[in-house]
Amino acid sequence: MTIAVDTRAGSAPAGGGTASPTGATASPRTQGTLLALAGVVAFSLTFPSTVWGLESFGPWSLVAVRSTLAALIAGAFLLAGRVPPPERRHWAGLAVVAGGVVIGFPLLTTLALQTSTTSHAAVVVGLLPLTTAVLAAARTGRRPSRTFWGAALAGAAVVIAFTVQQSGGALSAGDLYLFGALLVCAAGYTEGGRLARLMPGWQVIGWALVFCLPLTVPASAVTLALEPAHLTAHGVIGLLWVAAGSTFFGLYVWYRGMAAIGIPRASQLQLAQPLLTLFWSVFLLGEDLPLAAPLAAAGVLVCIAVTQRAKS
Repeated sequence: MTIAVDTRAGSAPAGGGTASPTGATASPRTQGTLLALAGVVAFSLTFPSTVWGLESFGPWSLVAVRSTLAALIAGAFLLAGRVPPPERRHWAGLAVVAGGVVIGFPLLTTLALQTSTTSHAAVVVGLLPLTTAVLAAARTGRRPSRTFWGAALAGAAVVIAFTVQQSGGALSAGDLYLFGALLVCAAGYTEGGRLARLMPGWQVIGWALVFCLPLTVPASAVTLALEPAHLTAHGVIGLLWVAAGSTFFGLYVWYRGMAAIGIPRASQLQLAQPLLTLFWSVFLLGEDLPLAAPLAAAGVLVCIAVTQRAKS
């Protein structure tokens, strides 16, 4: 993984387009869409990797260690680029990013995956695009079109119907964890997308991770003592992916994509994430999927085309 380090204050994260081998230049919107999609692919592997990680670690130690490793990776890039600390006015926003995507979402989804299958969790998290779009509208004041909201609500309705059908009409403890994860993650995405317009996207997640080190380092020591690790190949691979792939690289390209095409439009690309996670749950974990799961995922996927064409 190679990351171009840009330390210029206030630089545009998405750049002005990328030259193709033929000399053509991709538009900022195309480049931003591709970056956001790369983030979605990285995120789609998070739940299967977490299940693998739980083979070696307890839920609390897995979250603490993954955050510590991701912070060390981010810190190495920040040091290599001689990046100065962020301005004080950005600290509150970085704290929201840290609380939402570095600690809150990983912890709540890891707890949920102790009782929920990855396929079920993936489709429930299909509500994240709508949640993010709502918070982004409230935070930034941008108002997407009615067509956009109609498609986003349709996707959310499919997810809710699936959740109720799978739970027999009652919410499980795993679902409550997942719904909590939606709220904190959407807040982290919204604030991170806003900050990525003011500083390079990799610095947003980098500093958010580093700011968590005073918590994650002692938490790693304590939780590993209480939940001793039993290392397996799957467990180590799962830990490494959620630390380097999902937490650092995935959020790096995700925030750059959001800065380029806007938070609401980028958020709706995540409707594809459940379908991708369903594929990984079968391919990597050998899970048996209920018929409703791929149907629900396909339903929300259809909504992407509408949200991407609608004014946002």
